[in-house]
Amino acid sequence: MNTFEEVLPQYEPMISACIRKLHIYKNHELYKQAGRIALWKAWVKFDATKGDFAPYAYRCIYGAMLDELKKEKHQEEYIDVVEDEKLSILLEKSLVTSFVNEELGTALENLTENERKLLLWIFVEGISLQQAATRAGITIPGIKKRRERLLLKLREKLTQ
Repeated sequence: MNTFEEVLPQYEPMISACIRKLHIYKNHELYKQAGRIALWKAWVKFDATKGDFAPYAYRCIYGAMLDELKKEKHQEEYIDVVEDEKLSILLEKSLVTSFVNEELGTALENLTENERKLLLWIFVEGISLQQAATRAGITIPGIKKRRERLLLKLREKLTQ
């Protein structure tokens, strides 16, 4: 192996194969870049006396993509929860001052019964998305989508 620039094109198909094997269906460029970085690290650390490069590179690339998937899952579970908590605090403050702020009261009145329930469950009671999904009888992604639409609707009403 001469230079990394010569090695990279040979192993790009391996990076794509790892993406397919892990059933990654979004953020392909992020995972390709993680695979390229892992390939470079493998190329730098490789010791020819311990075996062939291809299996070593594959394990490094696959492991790096698994690590990236774990980071993404962590972000979805914990970072989104923190953002929801911040929004919940803001919403509670807004609900307390809603007597003064008629716009928020009007915006809340324009919500459907299901939207009000979801707002109450997530931001007032503070239940998890899993619990909200169970109560509503839908999936977690469905609850996330409803929450997004609800917040968008409130923002639109408040900025009019």
